[in-house]
Amino acid sequence: MEVVDESHLHAGHAGAAAGGGHFRTLVVSERFAGLGPVQAQRLVYEALSDEMGGEIHALSIRTLTPDRWPSS
Repeated sequence: MEVVDESHLHAGHAGAAAGGGHFRTLVVSERFAGLGPVQAQRLVYEALSDEMGGEIHALSIRTLTPDRWPSS
């Protein structure tokens, strides 16, 4: 898993005024095998549901299986 805080790129963004950050993440997991991109991203959003709308304002997600990383 890799998480990059890109909040500084969104300084002054009204939606993040309450302190929520903008993040980009790469998650590599066998759990994504056989899933489409949307299904895999839903698993990540589900895992972060408590943080969404609070600590996390916006999240860009890239999901891969181990056999697809790092070649992608």
